[in-house]
Amino acid sequence: MADFQAEPSVERLGVLICGHGSRNRLAVEEFAQMVEQLRPKLAPMPVEHGYLEFAQPILREGLESLRQQGVTKVLAIPAMLFAAGHAKNDIPSVLNTYTAETGLPIDYGRELGVDRLMVAAAGSRVQEALHRASDDIPVSETLLVVVGRGSSDPDANSNVAKVTRMLVEGFGFGWGETVYSGVTFPLVDPGLRHVVRLGFRRIVVVPYFLFSGVLVSRIRQHTDLVAADYPDVEFLSAGYLGQHPMVVDTFRERVDEVLRGDTAMNCSLCKYRAQVLGFEQDVGRAQESHHHHVEGLAESCTLCERECTGACQPNGVPLEAHSHEHEHEHGHHHPPYPHAEHPLGPLTLSQTSKASKDFPRNP
Repeated sequence: MADFQAEPSVERLGVLICGHGSRNRLAVEEFAQMVEQLRPKLAPMPVEHGYLEFAQPILREGLESLRQQGVTKVLAIPAMLFAAGHAKNDIPSVLNTYTAETGLPIDYGRELGVDRLMVAAAGSRVQEALHRASDDIPVSETLLVVVGRGSSDPDANSNVAKVTRMLVEGFGFGWGETVYSGVTFPLVDPGLRHVVRLGFRRIVVVPYFLFSGVLVSRIRQHTDLVAADYPDVEFLSAGYLGQHPMVVDTFRERVDEVLRGDTAMNCSLCKYRAQVLGFEQDVGRAQESHHHHVEGLAESCTLCERECTGACQPNGVPLEAHSHEHEHEHGHHHPPYPHAEHPLGPLTLSQTSKASKDFPRNP
């Protein structure tokens, strides 16, 4: 890796870590704490952070802070697990607009991606869950379920499946499946009800998320609901990635890549650049942000102290932050997902959905 302190340059470099933002106060706290852990690893370069939505500081404020510290060139790193709309469109749109307005050069790095360090961090969370197991069921008789965020970008969704496979082979699990918290299919509830039929005595559920938030809470609570219907199966909920040291080291590597000029992304499977099967209509779509209406909106739900518990919902399961109603209410329009009506997909979120009926509960 590059020695940042010895880096000869007439430029004053600074780093901006670009987050999504959350209504969940714990998630915002965890993100800020991760940035604090990163600062000494990147010294003497100043490091700031900003969010697309639902939290402060916003990206522009982070950039302004760097400029006030005398930074003449910014290295911006998307704090995204995989490259989908936020990393490809929303964040670059904000950065490009700021450069056009101020003239401040910004070099953009790549997402965390499928990386040996990230897989190892997820493996650490899996191991922690296995240590909590109630009895001695072999790993070969245990099923692993990795829960991804879910995206309208098939490239990002497929990367979650790759992480699943690497964990399955790394541990030697008996089986592995990938489900998603929203947007695509299968969702958590129907996915778990499907895999429980395979007959494994233990199922480990891993939320492949950086930090806490509404979606992580929803994954945990959907898992508990399914587990209650199958008392003969041991369900273990693993922790999310969080501030694992290997996650912090991955961010440092992404900065190092920008310094080397080595930030190539996988454009061959990008639906905005190539004719990807089923998503041909997205080629050449304009690069623009869909988050201006909630930029800096830091109001949090007051029913839960720090982490979402679903207290506002009759079934105790948190609603997704980007619900269909949310989009219409604020004019927040993302490109349509062609499989939104898939029977195991977004329209099955409700507990009374067809998918839950198709995968009946234990008598």
